[in-house]
This record gives sequence, C-alpha cells and structure tokens, in this order.
Amino acid sequence: MTAKLMLLVEEAEKVIAGFPVSISAEPVPLAESLGRCLAEDVFSPGDVPEFDKSAMDGYAYLSGDASTEFRIVETIAAGTPPRVVVSTGQCAKIMTGAMMPSGADRVVKRECTVEENGFMRIVAAETNVNVRRRGEDLKAGKLVLDRGTRLRPAQVALLASLGVAVVPTARRPRVGIITTGSELVEPGKPLAPGQIYDSNSYSLSAQIREAGAVPVRLGRVADHEKATAKAIASAIDECDVLILSGGVSAGDFDYVPSALKQAGFTLYFEKIAVQPGMPTVFAGKAEKCAFGLPGNPVSTFVIFEVFIKPLLLRKMGHACFPQQQPAALASAFSRSNCERTAFVPVILRDGRAELVSYHGSAHLHALGRANALLRVPAGQKAIAVGCTVDVRLI
Repeated sequence: MTAKLMLLVEEAEKVIAGFPVSISAEPVPLAESLGRCLAEDVFSPGDVPEFDKSAMDGYAYLSGDASTEFRIVETIAAGTPPRVVVSTGQCAKIMTGAMMPSGADRVVKRECTVEENGFMRIVAAETNVNVRRRGEDLKAGKLVLDRGTRLRPAQVALLASLGVAVVPTARRPRVGIITTGSELVEPGKPLAPGQIYDSNSYSLSAQIREAGAVPVRLGRVADHEKATAKAIASAIDECDVLILSGGVSAGDFDYVPSALKQAGFTLYFEKIAVQPGMPTVFAGKAEKCAFGLPGNPVSTFVIFEVFIKPLLLRKMGHACFPQQQPAALASAFSRSNCERTAFVPVILRDGRAELVSYHGSAHLHALGRANALLRVPAGQKAIAVGCTVDVRLI
C-alpha cells in the first residue's frame, strides 16, 4: 500500500480506526483495577440488597399496628441476624443496614420516637417506610457493567459491593517511545550550545499512562537512518504500538519514514492536514503499528490526543468518545492560513473558551496553561466573539 501524501483529519481518523486490533483478557485484583477496561460484561452474582434492611436507625414494627406503645423485643446491629419474630405490640430496635426481623415491614426513625422502660412510643408522624427491599437495586443476573467500561472509583466500589475480588480486564497495550534527535538532552543535565531538553518522551509517557496503557521509554536515537531502522526493528518486539518523536519532516536528517520501511512497515500516510502536526506518519506491520510524530512538543501532544489515544483505548476494548463540549468563544479568533484543521489551546471556564497567548507548535508554555483544545475546521479563517464552538478537554 502506498501512503497518500496528505490526508484530511477525518480521513486519517478513519484509517487509524480501521486498523485491526485484538483484545485479550487479563484478570487483575480489584485493588489494581482502577483505570483498566473490562474485557467481559459483569453481571450481578446476587440480589442487591441481599436482604430487606433498615435504611435508618430506628424501630422495626408491623405497618398497620395501631398500638400506642411497642415492647422492644431485641436490638439488631448491622451484621447481626435477627433472632425474634416481631408481633403486634412489639418492635425491634434496629440500626442502619441491619437485617429486618420477620414480622416487621417498616421502620420508624429514632427521631420520631420516645423510648422508656423497654417500650417505644411514636410521637411524630413518619411517612417513609425506611426499608430497603431485597433486590431493589439489582436482581441476580442483571447486567451491571458493559465490556469496555473503563473503571473509575465508582465502578471499583460497585464491583467491591458485589463481592468481585478479581476483575476480567483487557490487557494494557505496551507503547514504546523513541525520541530522535542528536540535540536532545535528558532533563537534569547541563545543556551544551544548540541542545534542548527532551520533553516529548515525558509528555508521551504521561499521556500513555493517563490513557490506561503502559509506556515503555526506549531511549533516544541519533539522526542516522540505519540507527533509526535498527532501533525500530528491536523496539517493536517489546511493544504493541511504537511512537517515534521527531525525524518525520522533509529535512536532511529526517529518517523515520524510510527507517520504518526498512524495518518492514507499510506506510498508510505521511501527512495530515492538521495544525499543529502536519508531518505525521502512520504505519503497520502485522498486528503492530507505529506513529512518527513531529518533534515540536505541542504537535506531539495534540497528535497523541486526537489520533493515538483513540487507538489505544480501542486496543483495550473501550470506544473512544472524546470529551467534547460546546462553549462560547470569549474573544475573536482569526488566522491567515485556513487550509488545515487547527487545534488551538484554550482555557475552558464557566462555559467560555478563553484563548491563550499561543505562538505555535513549539510553545509548550501555552499548552501548559490550557485545559482544552478548540477545533477549527479547515476552510474557516475566523470565529467571532460569543460564537458557540466545540472544545476538546485535555
């Protein structure tokens, strides 16, 4: 397959979405399941609640019992089964979450009663039944969580409440990161003239981990075609997806596209009509795939969010629906060149998208201030203040 010179954003998204993925299950302990995606549907193993239980601290008695006072036959704590059947003129003192005794079908909360000498009297009207019935939340066998659900704290709590100790999750893809460029230096070391710090491998590692996958930092490679091809060939055995940062443009030392071909990859495209990040490469080799990203840090970040993150989530069985929402543009936007779809850093606050001072794809400080990306379609030069726009949370 010959890579098309440049694809529209929508075309590139379609190509990546069509890349075949396989999902394998990996059981993990519940305590380690946060952020993982379910590999199977989860059904309730039993009724929830498991038994009729009191929703209040109070007294359990028989509804319709017109007695003026009720003899307290026992006290029932949560976790302790009742021992006595409640009859007319009787009640059981009961705590929140405790099992309802036989013969009783409602609870009067403590605040509506007076207790004296082993008897209880109701002194204020109580309209609520205050009983949680067996199975009112979930019936045994009911679908609780769908396959592909990404587990957040609420889902982890739900699984714990069902007694699930081991969770059938999708295996997390391993994502290799190679940065190219002889000018790159590890943070913490002194810079020589002409050198810069490697921010992209750290940015990508954080984004990969936040997506739920496993980052594998494979180091840096100098701007040399054979060295780049060798690094790709050895790296692909360690990971499911490979990301190379830098070396994809049209400069004399941009070797990634040719190195991917040497390593046996088929190139699907080499450019996207997107700003920032136009020289983006996507390639595949059997079930493995690779991305070549521009070296500019904002480009690397944006391309990951828009194009790579959906693929990683799909590899974990999770359909990616970007967190997009409408917002009112706080100030007018304009650009001189509108041939490409643009993603512009903005601050989303109180339903308004505020533009930040942005100097282009190397301006990482602007991205650090933003919490969303404004999508400006190709062909659109300007957006007036107050217009409703779509922003993508980052």
